[in-house]
Amino acid sequence: MKMTGSRAVSVGAFLAVLPMFVNAGADTAERLGTVSFQTSCAPAVSADFNRGVALLHDFWYEEARPQFERILKADPSCAMAHWGIALSGFHQIWERPGAAVMAKGWHEMQAAEATPAKTQRERAYLAALSDFFRPGADDYSKRIERYATALGKLYADNPQDVDAGAFYALALIAADSDESGVAAERKAMAVLTPLWKKYPDHPGLVHYIIHACDNPAMATDGLAAANQYGEIAPSGPHAVHMPGHIYARLGMWRQDIAVNRASVQASEAAEAHHESGAMDQFHSDDFLLYAYLQSGQDANAKATIAASSAAIAHFESMPDMVSSHYMVGMFPNYRVKLPIFYALEMRDWKAATELQPIKGAPADTQAQVYWARTIGDGHLHQGKQAQSDLAAFDALLEEVKKGSFAYLASGMGSRIRHQEMLAWVAFAQGNTEEAVKQMSAAADLQDKVGQGEVDIPAREMLADILLESGRANEALANYQQALNLSPNRFNGLYGAGKAAEMVGNTAVARNFYVALLKSTDNGTMTARTEVKHAQTFISSASAGTH
Repeated sequence: MKMTGSRAVSVGAFLAVLPMFVNAGADTAERLGTVSFQTSCAPAVSADFNRGVALLHDFWYEEARPQFERILKADPSCAMAHWGIALSGFHQIWERPGAAVMAKGWHEMQAAEATPAKTQRERAYLAALSDFFRPGADDYSKRIERYATALGKLYADNPQDVDAGAFYALALIAADSDESGVAAERKAMAVLTPLWKKYPDHPGLVHYIIHACDNPAMATDGLAAANQYGEIAPSGPHAVHMPGHIYARLGMWRQDIAVNRASVQASEAAEAHHESGAMDQFHSDDFLLYAYLQSGQDANAKATIAASSAAIAHFESMPDMVSSHYMVGMFPNYRVKLPIFYALEMRDWKAATELQPIKGAPADTQAQVYWARTIGDGHLHQGKQAQSDLAAFDALLEEVKKGSFAYLASGMGSRIRHQEMLAWVAFAQGNTEEAVKQMSAAADLQDKVGQGEVDIPAREMLADILLESGRANEALANYQQALNLSPNRFNGLYGAGKAAEMVGNTAVARNFYVALLKSTDNGTMTARTEVKHAQTFISSASAGTH
């Protein structure tokens, strides 16, 4: 088992700034990071424009849009305000803009042309974004690649423009077409790292470093940024949450919980100030649930699901939410996702097989349910039901391919999940060799990019199949490999301990069980049998009975 010293040291560094995370959002003075974005707009809107760009860098898009609209009202000749409005609809890290966003973006860029920018630098910003939104047959990949290239030239021509460098790095990450490697992320880091040394309080630099490093190969490179982002921008709910991406990758559950609880507080503080922060809560709840489950805080995990469900019900009851994109996409997604992961991480296979999709939810949301059900089917050896759930998943994927989010069906995540399901169907039907073959392929693919933000490693599933098939030596090797990429996972640590125990390696089993108890505060907040088994084994090993 690999336990790196650098991670132990980083915990101490984090504890020094822990109060900052816990009190995020409590400050009366807004802090979003330091931005100084020069424009030819009226001097009176300069500070407001800086705030707008900081909001963009913090991905607080729902607040950025009205900020730039207010700037435009104060200075109708400010062409760059149209740029800010258009960019606030362009969520390039997590989604491709739909037809409405593209039309809105193009409208704003045409409006900007009616009040021409006064500097070549501003014209370059506008031209890059105009080219992305311009109507035409080009697909997203071509548009985003051109956008990244244009920003690269803008930055090369204006090396003193820290925001140009930041937006260029973000575009590099967004334009990455090689889902199996990190070349684009390393290229982005080559831009961001030297800039961050010069501008340590710039929100975009630290934010995009975290995104670039949100993978197993680079996670430790993002730890310093993770420890600082919440201090730079404690008023931004998403900014306070972002360090959790690195903490989750490194299995730092205490830190992960702290920042996501603080993010929820920042969301509440934003709402109290009549700002749009409430919707950031659900992404933080997602991370909170995962971290609670990994650290054995079972009651807190259930409470998180209940709190999230209550918040969703509250918003669903609001008249102005009836036709919102939250009702269509976000709310159904979290209504199914949180219970899915609670059932799977608690290894309650029966509950997993009984999960039901939400009628009318998007096809990609419903597909998650059948993925979870198939895993449960596999563990329970329900071959016929597993085949049926796989068929339902495939049918929903065909629906996705026909819609505006067709790219999701061919993405890395869908490919890995489909392969996982093939493995569990084979296992449910008693074909262990085929199950191992399919899950090995899924694991090999996933190892290159890492599991999703909140996900179960395919290699851990492979180890589960091997362990249940009596192949403990092979299982142990795969649990160890999974833990190297996704450290301190509850089920990974227990599985590795159990596999080592089965092959008679008491010392290795004890090490994994000790790590499990350390990660769960000696099991003080869980009644899971895995913890009790670990405690009993350690006691017996100490007494010399193993």
